[in-house]
Amino acid sequence: MFRGFHTVASGMIAQQRRTELLTNNMANANTPGYKADQSVIRSFPEMFLSKLGPSNIPTETPIKGKNATGVGALGTGVYMQETIALLEQGQLQETELNTDIALIDSELPKDAQTGQTGAIFYRLQHPVDGEAYTRNGSFTLDPGGFLTNAQGLFVLDANGQRIQLQNDDFRVASDGQIYANDQVVAQIGVSFAAQPEALMKQDNGLFRTADGANLPSAYNSANVRFSMQQGYIERSNVDSARTMTDLLTAYRAFEANQKILQAYDQSMQKAVNEVGRVN
Repeated sequence: MFRGFHTVASGMIAQQRRTELLTNNMANANTPGYKADQSVIRSFPEMFLSKLGPSNIPTETPIKGKNATGVGALGTGVYMQETIALLEQGQLQETELNTDIALIDSELPKDAQTGQTGAIFYRLQHPVDGEAYTRNGSFTLDPGGFLTNAQGLFVLDANGQRIQLQNDDFRVASDGQIYANDQVVAQIGVSFAAQPEALMKQDNGLFRTADGANLPSAYNSANVRFSMQQGYIERSNVDSARTMTDLLTAYRAFEANQKILQAYDQSMQKAVNEVGRVN
């Protein structure tokens, strides 16, 4: 009976965490470059139950012992194992702002071991050390003329240097080259992640490597093709309709576990107040 309480509680906790994840996705449905999170729920290892009973061993002098009779497997609950970012390309939205630049996937190789498609990101200077990465191309110019993202992190060029411009009167070619007064000023830095599932997702749509090392340049990576579109942003890849359906499913699963928990509680009350009563 008490094992049932733990099993049902694990299901409720898993569905609660899944609801929080889906709610966060829905809240960022209009955040440029946001990548939806996906949850992986798996069960705890099953237990094999056996029943112990008396057994007589046929010897000259009978020996009494215990034998085990198999009953069957018993599930011990579920848990959310991990969350994985869905890195599919989002739709483009025109803004007509020179500082808005959409990153467009053209051809990205798959990892030979995992079979997962790689991903490309803009390079940002992390405030502590190393680099951070994002798909949000909604940039701006700070008071010093440096190109920054919405959180004020500096956008880096292909050489890992900050990009400084005199004003927002510039042009970005499809290959990332920035032209001001018909002169090439810099090339927007883009990095390639061969195994993007290994990246750590942080707040504000940022990604970082687990060990803090910088990703290689996408310009020097084999079979990586992409382009940029100025005056556009990449929208979130959250599917609002599907997310709402998944939210309802998670809520119903939580509610079902809750009713089972109530049934267990009623059974325990009867065991204490009725079965154990002495007339």
